[in-house]
Amino acid sequence: MSALRRPSATPVVPQHAPSHAPLPLPARTLRSVGELAEAGLLQDSEGLEAVASRYATAVTPTLAGLIDPQDAADPIARQFLPDPRELDTRPEELADPIGDETHSPVPGIVHRYPDRVLLKLVGVCAVYCRFCFRREMVGPGAETSLSEAALDDALAYVAAHPEVWEVVVTGGDPLVVAPRRLAHLMARLAAIDHVKIVRFHTRVPVAAPERVTPALVEALRAPDVTAYVAIHANHARELGREARAAIACLADAGLPLVGQSVLLAGVNDDADTLAALFRALVECRVKPYYLHHPDLAPGTAHFRLPIARGQELMRALRGRVSGLALPTYVLDIPGGYGKVPIGPSHLKPAPEGWRVTDYCGGVHRYGDPA
Repeated sequence: MSALRRPSATPVVPQHAPSHAPLPLPARTLRSVGELAEAGLLQDSEGLEAVASRYATAVTPTLAGLIDPQDAADPIARQFLPDPRELDTRPEELADPIGDETHSPVPGIVHRYPDRVLLKLVGVCAVYCRFCFRREMVGPGAETSLSEAALDDALAYVAAHPEVWEVVVTGGDPLVVAPRRLAHLMARLAAIDHVKIVRFHTRVPVAAPERVTPALVEALRAPDVTAYVAIHANHARELGREARAAIACLADAGLPLVGQSVLLAGVNDDADTLAALFRALVECRVKPYYLHHPDLAPGTAHFRLPIARGQELMRALRGRVSGLALPTYVLDIPGGYGKVPIGPSHLKPAPEGWRVTDYCGGVHRYGDPA
């Protein structure tokens, strides 16, 4: 059996915040090209009005304060500021890239997997990501929230399907909803005997941490049901002081936290950046859960990279980053066929059973009993 070798790659190290002098924080969320330019966040606004008229734009004061407008490759700006390339729609791109509509038996519900459903409570977000897979369905002009009648129908569907153990509340971003309404939703879900887990998918703790109030935290808790919060972050710089405080409020209340990230060209497509992100999440008591390969949403080709590159990055992180900090690298199969893990394989068949590659590149025999 091969001896363990010293890693030949440069060890991953955390990345620190930029050294630029921050711009004054805007007083409110920036929702137009003009407001972004006035705030000093755009070097060139040519062609961006057409982008903003097609896809929703919103940059919160917190995120605006993280952007370095002097850096053309700033990873925060790349995620949230409109880009002319968004008007370039490729033949393979889809308005509904993960097939929500295919699996929507009633408005607001997506039932793709046997034991869980999505509940799309709202169609708006605190901030709009330029790579969003629901970008054709969210934002001003979209249905802002389920009506009471539609919510009644959605919950009736859940109640009529005893196989549903988990309800994933998404949108849009459900944590933009008033705490009173969230508490009412939690009470109604808790009253359905077979629902045991309610998971909220959100960017709010990162994008608008001031929304994470004691009232909001309390609204996510209900007897006889366990709430999880899945927090979306793609770069360690998103986890600044205010975001960490908001996340701590959720964790201190006993809410289990998991992290979702998207692998994005020009944002986090190198091992050092991913390691810094995943370690920062774990420091915040957030378990990295999924690293998504970018979906085939319209106008997002400039964010995509080959799956082989993602596998290479996950292979580079294995063994050099704590297992606590390693998410599962997944692809959401276009058309609504669900997520599958696509990380690198460390096994190859061999006459004696298997050949196993360790994190340093050493190859070892493993006899597989019949």
